[in-house]
Amino acid sequence: MGSVKNTAIKTLGKQLISMYGEKFTDNFEKNKKVLEEIRRFKSKYIRNVLAGFITREMKKIKQSGV
Repeated sequence: MGSVKNTAIKTLGKQLISMYGEKFTDNFEKNKKVLEEIRRFKSKYIRNVLAGFITREMKKIKQSGV
């Protein structure tokens, strides 16, 4: 089981999906690269956690057929 993400990660992730949703996929590595293009992160950890959250959200969207 994974850990629960804090509110800042969820909020930022949902904002980025709503703004740049067409750029994100259900592939973690591609999402990391897209995040680097969109915004600079001081920490690789934050970028990776955010990329993981976005990847999971995109998989949910893909499965729901939205």
